[in-house]
Amino acid sequence: MKSKDIFQEKIFSDSGQANSLIGKWKSEGQQIVFTNGCFDILHKGHVSYLYQASLLGSKLVLGLNSDASVQRQGKSPNRPLQDEDSRAHVIAALAFVDAVIIFNEDTPIELISAIEPDVLVKGADYQIKDIVGAQEVLEMGGEVKTIKLEEGYSTSAIEQKILESKN
Repeated sequence: MKSKDIFQEKIFSDSGQANSLIGKWKSEGQQIVFTNGCFDILHKGHVSYLYQASLLGSKLVLGLNSDASVQRQGKSPNRPLQDEDSRAHVIAALAFVDAVIIFNEDTPIELISAIEPDVLVKGADYQIKDIVGAQEVLEMGGEVKTIKLEEGYSTSAIEQKILESKN
């Protein structure tokens, strides 16, 4: 007997699938917070960042880079280390993440334009002027915020540590 995937209801393969849910939230007066990323190996820094982002509104919507999108970012040739389905499920398991939308484009601009979040969030390693979608969100009357990242936590550093331990 196959167990029910309790997190699947939070995972969407495109914004079109999520629009009715997000529209419902907006009609209820919920404030939509949006962030995005690869979230390849979930670590303390990710969890802290996402929790802080969730506090900026009522519903946290996360745009998750597809496998193809991650590969085009030019990180490591091994990335993503986990496939998009695995990454989406791990993120969706967090109680303070309300929806995960997988996107295939190089940037989340189309997703941001479709969702029209009230708050757009990225890590403080970005300047607001450099955040994809910042201008659009501000023009819609929304806010753009940055969150201080926990020092010493990154997927790239974890990947490097794993590679070094093999030598």
